[in-house]
Amino acid sequence: MLLRRSDRTGDRDLLYGIGAEEFGHVEMLAIMIAQLLEKAPVEQSEAAAASDPVLGAVIGGMDVQAAIVAGAGVRPVDSNGNPWQASYVTASGNMLADFTANANAEMQGRLQVARIYNMTDDHGVREMLSFLLARDTMHQNQWIRAAQELREEGVEDIPVPLNFPLSNEAREHSYEYITFSDGHAAAEGSWASGPTPDGKGEFTYLDGPDTSAPMPPPTQPDPRFYGTDAKPNLLDKAEGVIKDKLS
Repeated sequence: MLLRRSDRTGDRDLLYGIGAEEFGHVEMLAIMIAQLLEKAPVEQSEAAAASDPVLGAVIGGMDVQAAIVAGAGVRPVDSNGNPWQASYVTASGNMLADFTANANAEMQGRLQVARIYNMTDDHGVREMLSFLLARDTMHQNQWIRAAQELREEGVEDIPVPLNFPLSNEAREHSYEYITFSDGHAAAEGSWASGPTPDGKGEFTYLDGPDTSAPMPPPTQPDPRFYGTDAKPNLLDKAEGVIKDKLS
């Protein structure tokens, strides 16, 4: 049965469940880092940096805030010391768009954990990272399957958003692959010919733009923005005074 968005408690529980688990992952990583740093002698860090150029680059560019601000503790910041903030949250209100973004985030996260796994030979660290890799595998599959379910049930579909009238779109350009490369290999791709994933059209290939337009004249902003333009300053000033009087 097709469910209304407000009735999709399964999707809500999926969001809550994965969200709660991800907070747990942050705590696991924070504790791991704190334990590794707690008794790590400087000599050990220097030896690791000397033996591995990747680790050397990481240690050489280490965020000193970990020592100065946090006293070797762990804070909710990224690798450059920028604090976690709400701009990291993707919440567009469109479930297919957000589920797809979540799948991408899980892919990026698993990619980075896989790189970290190969940067250490510590058995305990690898064991924990192995668990996180497995959970990222699960979450990728969950988000992709949830997005697929939305499409199967007709709740949402591509192109997102489903409810925007296609008649308001310049449909003659909707499935054109316009190449801006001096090569032609892209013409052989499935994204340049054949049926489109949304099932609503066929890809076509254009060997570069087939139209051009002259460069538009420069804009003329309100003089009260005090931008630089070709008009004399006195004229700009007078125009600004007049607009002030009339507004």
